[in-house]
Amino acid sequence: MKIKFIEKKLQVDGDVRAYSEKKVSKLDKFFKSESEAVITYSTERGRCRAEVTLSNNGMYYRASELTSDMRASVDSCCGSIERQIRKNKTRLEKKLREGALEDLTAPDFIPADAEEDEPDSFEIVRTKRISLKPMTAEEAVLQMNLLEHEFFVFLNQDDNDSFSVVYKRRNGGYGLISADDV
Repeated sequence: MKIKFIEKKLQVDGDVRAYSEKKVSKLDKFFKSESEAVITYSTERGRCRAEVTLSNNGMYYRASELTSDMRASVDSCCGSIERQIRKNKTRLEKKLREGALEDLTAPDFIPADAEEDEPDSFEIVRTKRISLKPMTAEEAVLQMNLLEHEFFVFLNQDDNDSFSVVYKRRNGGYGLISADDV
């Protein structure tokens, strides 16, 4: 497993890095092919935040924990990701072909954060380009939940690869928006 460390406004000692590497490397047992992990360390109001993002063949798992100790944050993240993997691997293998977890691909999409300066002008503060992958709506909902986003953009296999968006509804459940052929 390839592991990348990111430190935001703090220095993490080698012991915490080694501990994090050992804990995150244990998650590699769930995948057949090589996976990558990004561990981000930061502090918020005197508390330690660890964010672990694990990717394997385009499938992303992410967890973020805020505790009083960086090691406890890493432990919680690894536990959360392990639960996500177990829950969703079982679901995918029941619904899809064998080995679907390794074959499923989806872009890492993070929505742009935009603030309104004036009522008539909007400033775009972040732009991200993504490659859209064909998948079913169910797979898109699964990927959206794994990334903990409110919506997810994809090409809908069930609708002749039309541009589609799945989203979480405020009153529960999910919605699907598909583009008309123009």
